Amino acid sequence: MVIVDSSVWIDYFRNEETEQTAWLNSSLGLRSVGLTNLILCEVLQGVRDERRLRNTLNFLAALPIFDLPGTGIAIASAHNYRLLRDRGIKVRSTIDCLIATFCILEGHQLLHRDRDFDSFEEHLKLVVVKV
Repeated sequence: MVIVDSSVWIDYFRNEETEQTAWLNSSLGLRSVGLTNLILCEVLQGVRDERRLRNTLNFLAALPIFDLPGTGIAIASAHNYRLLRDRGIKVRSTIDCLIATFCILEGHQLLHRDRDFDSFEEHLKLVVVKV
């Protein structure tokens, strides 16, 4: 399963052409793609009109959506945050920390366009889709 981060979904729904949106366009229907409830929240927060909100929600609701954090993910995420902090790396987003930890623990790949995940890939073995 590839979890697609809000950084990619936002570009996708804005019809912005990036390497990540090209990968997503070519993979939808061919690969197992999903998201988390936190990613869903981030995407929907940015939608400005009701019609587009309904269309976006209908599209995303057809994909697997995983509920986060859960106690185990929360504890593991705090552990990962502390590991990175102890290495001098500042984690800027609790949500990104939860998403990265979920992907690591559940064996999912992550498709993103957000440098905040780079330290999770480098130090904690987050598997990222290379485009």
